Amino acid sequence: MDKKKQRNDEDMKWSILASEQLINRPWMKARRDTVQLPNGKIYDEYYVLSYPKWINIIAETEDGKLILERQYRHGLGVVSTEICAGVVEQGEAPLHAAQRELEEETGYTGGKWEEIMTIAPNPGVMDNLCHCFYARGVKKTSNQHLDETEDIDVFLCPKEEVKQMLLRGEFLQALMVSPLWKYFSIKD
Repeated sequence: MDKKKQRNDEDMKWSILASEQLINRPWMKARRDTVQLPNGKIYDEYYVLSYPKWINIIAETEDGKLILERQYRHGLGVVSTEICAGVVEQGEAPLHAAQRELEEETGYTGGKWEEIMTIAPNPGVMDNLCHCFYARGVKKTSNQHLDETEDIDVFLCPKEEVKQMLLRGEFLQALMVSPLWKYFSIKD
């Protein structure tokens, strides 16, 4: 790309002329902004959703199997196959949240952990990030400790089968597809 034709980041930012909080809940906030674009055009209904930081984990057991989950997802009305995921609590580090969520949802702990990527769920209308971790060598140390709305089946799957599931499009959640593709591109 020709650098001489690129605009400065600051020149591309929108100005917020007004903002109204519509929803203010612990796990989601929504606001309506009136914005002015760099070309001077004004839009009085631009909606932004605010969520806490999210995490997800590609967890590999000591014998090299990946931990998967199945659970109902009300938004689409489907049972979804996923990797472990959750919310970063206020003041909590993403790594600690990932380790906590893995133990709560699956009963697996330990291993060697690394953050493999940070992604934006939908930066056009959402203001949070998702931190994606890879945990190698985890082991089953406890039972699940699920939240009231969680009903999660946990199962172990050979890596090659997970890759085939990915190729067949069996994972719907984009925030999980992305780190799985990265995992298979760097861990093969």
